Amino acid sequence: MSELEPSHHTADLGVLTGLRSGKRSYYPAYVRSTERLERTVEALDGISRALVRTAEGPRALVETVVRTAAEHLRARWLLLAVADGALRAARPRFLLYADDVLIDDETRIPAEARYHLELLRTRPWEAQGPGQGCDWVRAPMTLDDEPVGGIAAQPGAGVEVADTDLAILRVLANQAAVALHHTFLFHAATTLRGRADELSEAAEQQARDLAARSAELAETQARLLDAMHRQALDDERRRIARELHDSVSQYVLSAGMTLEVCRAELAALGGPAADIAERLAGAKDLNRQAVERLRAAIYALNRTSKEPVGPLPVMLERLSTVHLPTDLDVRVQVAGRPVPLPPQAEQSILRLTGEALFNSATHGNARRALVRLRYLPDAVVLTVSDDGDGEPAQLRRALRMARVTDLGGRHRGLANMVARAEELAGRLSIRRSKMGGVLLRVDVPLPVRDAVGGTG
Repeated sequence: MSELEPSHHTADLGVLTGLRSGKRSYYPAYVRSTERLERTVEALDGISRALVRTAEGPRALVETVVRTAAEHLRARWLLLAVADGALRAARPRFLLYADDVLIDDETRIPAEARYHLELLRTRPWEAQGPGQGCDWVRAPMTLDDEPVGGIAAQPGAGVEVADTDLAILRVLANQAAVALHHTFLFHAATTLRGRADELSEAAEQQARDLAARSAELAETQARLLDAMHRQALDDERRRIARELHDSVSQYVLSAGMTLEVCRAELAALGGPAADIAERLAGAKDLNRQAVERLRAAIYALNRTSKEPVGPLPVMLERLSTVHLPTDLDVRVQVAGRPVPLPPQAEQSILRLTGEALFNSATHGNARRALVRLRYLPDAVVLTVSDDGDGEPAQLRRALRMARVTDLGGRHRGLANMVARAEELAGRLSIRRSKMGGVLLRVDVPLPVRDAVGGTG
C-alpha cells in the first residue's frame, strides 16, 4: 500500500478541479466538471467544518465527516471504520450513516455494509477505488503513510463517482484519522492537566496538613520540655526544702535555744552580765525572724512548683502573698495593656521584685509596700516603694561601692538587681518614695530581649 500512496498524493490536487482539458469543444465534460467542482467546494467546506469541531470530542468530529461524505455522494449508506489495533484510543471505532441515521451498534449494521466493515477493520489496505459495477466505493484512511481504516459507501442513484470524489473521500478519511489522533491527544492532555491540578492541590493540602502537624509537634515538644523543666525544678525545690528543714533550720533553732540559755544565765548573774543579757534580747528577735523566714521559704519551695505558671501580673500577686509571708503588707497595681514578655525576662523582673521587697522588709523595716507594673507603648516600668526608714542616697552610695569592690556580701542584692535590669537593656534608679521610704524603679524598653542570662 505504501508504494501506491505517492501516486494518490500527486493525483488528488489534479483531480479536485475535475478538468482534463480546457477546450470549449468539450462542453458536456465542462459542465460535468463544473458541477463536480461545486460539489468539491461544498465538500471542502464540510471538511473545514469538521476540523474545527475537534475540541468537541472525537464523536462530533466523526459524525461531521460521515455526514459530509454522505452528502457529497448522496449515499444510501456510508461507513467510516478504524482498523483493529490502530488508533487504540479512538472512539467510536466505526460509525454508519443510513437513511439520515447514525449507527454505532454492530448488531444494527445491514448485511450489505457488514462485509465492508469487516474489510476496513482487518484489511484496510484494500480500501481503494470503486467496486465492481460502481455500486459502492471505498477510500483508505492513512496516518503517517500507514492504513488505519477507511470509508466505504454506496452512492445514491444517478451519482457518477469520479476520481474527484475518491480524492475527497481520501481527504476526509485522512483528516478524520489525524483529527481523531489529535483529539485523543487533546483530551489526554486535558485529563492529565486536570489530574496534575488535583495532585497539586492534594500536595498543597498535604503540605498544609504537614505544617499543622509540625506546629502541633513543636507545641507538644515545647510542652514536654516545659514538663521536664518543671520536673527538674520540682526535684530541686524539694531537695532544697529538705535541706533547709533538716539542717539549716535545725541549726538556727539550736543557735536560738543556746542564745536563750546563755541570756538567762547572764541575767541571773546580775551586774554587767545583766546588761549583756539585755542586749542579747535583740539577737533573740533576729533568730525568731530567721526561723520564720526559713519556714516561709520551705513552704514556698513546696508550693510554688505545684502552681501553674501565669503572666507577670499574676506572678507578682503570688509573690506578694506567698513568697513573702511576713508582716510586710504588699499591694500590686497593674496599669496599661499587658503584653507577653519572654519567659526569662519575666522571671528576671519577678526575682528583681522579690529582692526589692526582701530589702524593704529586712533592711528598711517597712510595714507597707506598693508594687506597680506599667505597660507603656515602648517600655515596661516596675516600681517598688515602701514606708520604711531606708535612705536612698545611702543606698546609691552602697550600690556604687558594691559594683567596684567586694563588701563581704553586703549590698550584693542591689548589685544583683542592677545586673538583672541591664541584662534586659533596662535601667535601675533609687529615690525617695511618697510613702516616706525608698522607691526603686526599673525601666525596660520594648521589645524585650528574647534571651536573658541570670546573674544569680
